[in-house]
Amino acid sequence: MSAEPLAPATGDSPDDAAGREPHSPAEAESGGATAESGGAGAGSTSGGSGSGGSVWAGLRPLVLRLHFYAGVLVAPFLLVAAVTGLLYAGSFQAEKLVYAHELRVPVGDRELPISEQVAAARKAHPEGEISAVRPSPEDGATTRVLLSGVKGVDPDHTLAVFVDPYTGKVRGALEQYGSTGALPLRTWIDEFHRDLHLGQTGRLYSELAASWLWVIALGGVVLWLSRRRKRRTLRAVALPDRAATGRKRTMSFHGAVGLWVALGLLFLSATGLTWSTYAGANVEDLRTALGQTTPTVSATVGGGEHAGHHMGSGSMPGMDMGGTGEAAGHSADVGLDTVLAAARAKDLDNPVEIVPPVEPGSAYVVSQIQRSWPEKQDSVAVDPATGEVTDVQRFADYPVLAKLTRWGIDLHTGNLFGLVNQIALAALALALILLIVWGYRMWWQRGRASAFGRPIPRGAWRRVPLYVLVPLAAATAVIGYYLPLLGIPLGTFLAVDIVAGEIARRRGAAPTA
Repeated sequence: MSAEPLAPATGDSPDDAAGREPHSPAEAESGGATAESGGAGAGSTSGGSGSGGSVWAGLRPLVLRLHFYAGVLVAPFLLVAAVTGLLYAGSFQAEKLVYAHELRVPVGDRELPISEQVAAARKAHPEGEISAVRPSPEDGATTRVLLSGVKGVDPDHTLAVFVDPYTGKVRGALEQYGSTGALPLRTWIDEFHRDLHLGQTGRLYSELAASWLWVIALGGVVLWLSRRRKRRTLRAVALPDRAATGRKRTMSFHGAVGLWVALGLLFLSATGLTWSTYAGANVEDLRTALGQTTPTVSATVGGGEHAGHHMGSGSMPGMDMGGTGEAAGHSADVGLDTVLAAARAKDLDNPVEIVPPVEPGSAYVVSQIQRSWPEKQDSVAVDPATGEVTDVQRFADYPVLAKLTRWGIDLHTGNLFGLVNQIALAALALALILLIVWGYRMWWQRGRASAFGRPIPRGAWRRVPLYVLVPLAAATAVIGYYLPLLGIPLGTFLAVDIVAGEIARRRGAAPTA
C-alpha cells in the first residue's frame, strides 16, 4: 500500500470494515483502535496465541496510527510524485513522436566519417564548444553533436545538433539534458517529477515522498494481511470483494491492489532515495566506505595531472576533428575517426559517446551509453596524439553495489527494459494514485459520508511491550538519521502530538498523549 490513510474498523470481526465510529474519546481509546486487533483490548493477548499474538496485539494500533497519519499527511506529496511519474513513463514514446524529424532519417547506402558529420554540425552551429559526440547508434538514427556554453541554453544542458549520418545534412538542434539524452519534452517532465521546477528546494518534496513511501507500503501490507488472518484463502487476501458495499468495498480494493503493487512501491522508494539530496548523499558515503563506488576510466596521458574524466563537459575549441592539427595547447590530434576506430577495436559497439580531452595531458574518453538490458557501460581512454588506448574500464568489473545502483536507477527511470519497463512504471503510478484516492475515501466513509472520520486515538505505543518498543525506537532513530526527511517529520509530529495530548489532558478533554 502506499499513501493510504487507513482508518480502523471497530467491529468484532476482522473483516468488518464498515465498523461503527467511536462516540467518545474514552470509547475511541478503549475500543476504536484496539478492535483492529480482532477485538483485543489494550494489552490483551487475544490477538493470537502465545507471546507472538500478544506482541502483535500491542503493535497493531501503533502501526495503524502510523499508517493513518503518514497516509493523511504524506499522500499529497505522493500523489504529485505519482502523477508526474505517470507522465514521465509516457514521455519516452512521446519524445519519439514529437521529435521524429530530428531523431530519424531515411537509411542511406553509407555513413559519412564522423569527422565530416561534426564539421557539418559546426558549420550550421559555430556557437559554443563541442562537449561530446554521439554517433548514429543504429540504421536510420541521426548523429548528435553536443555543444556546451551556448547562449540561451541552460548551463546544465547542452545543445544537441542532429546530423543525417548519410548526407551530412543538419536536421535541427534541440536542448538536451542528462546521460539518457532527454530532449525538451522529456526534460520538462523529468524536472517536474524531480523538483516541480523549483530547483534544489523542490527536490525536498520528492525525497520526502520516497522516504515515507516504504513505511506506508509496509504498514499497509502488514495491516491488510493481519486483517485477513481469519480468512486464509488466497482469494480473500489477493482479490477485492466485489460483493461488498460501502467502506468495506473500498477497503477491499485498497488492500488487494496495495498488496499486488507493494514490492514495486518499495523498489521505487529505495531507488528514488539513492539519488536524492540528503539520503542519497548518505548512500554515496556508505558505498564509498565499502569500496563500492562507480569506477571511471583514467583519462591521464603524457604525465598530465588530470585523472578521471568529466562526462559530457569537455570541450574542443578549434580542434581539428578530422585528423592531425593543433589547437588550445594540444599536440597533434589524431581526430575523431581514429579515436572511434580505436574504441571499436576494444569491442565498444554502439551506442557510444565520445568526450574530447578536457585539458592538455588528458585523453579522449569513449563510453558506451546503453541503459537498456543488457547494459553497455564499457569505456576506454584514447591518447589524442597517438590514437592508442591508454585505459579500459569494463562494466563487468564494476563492484556489486555499483552495478545494482546502475540497474536500479535505469529500472526506476524506465530505461532498463524499454517499453515493457515504461508500461510497468505507468501501472505502478496509476495504482498509487488509486490507492491514495481509496484511502481518502475510506476516511470520508468512516465519517458517515458527511465529514472525514476522527483520527486514530493517541496512546497506541503504550500497548507495545517494552522489550519490543526499545529496539523499535532505536531502529527508528537510526533510520531517521540516514533518511532525514523521514526522521525530521516523524520527530516533529511526535513532539506536536505529545504537546497536543498534554494540553488536551489538562483541559480534561482527552486521555494523556
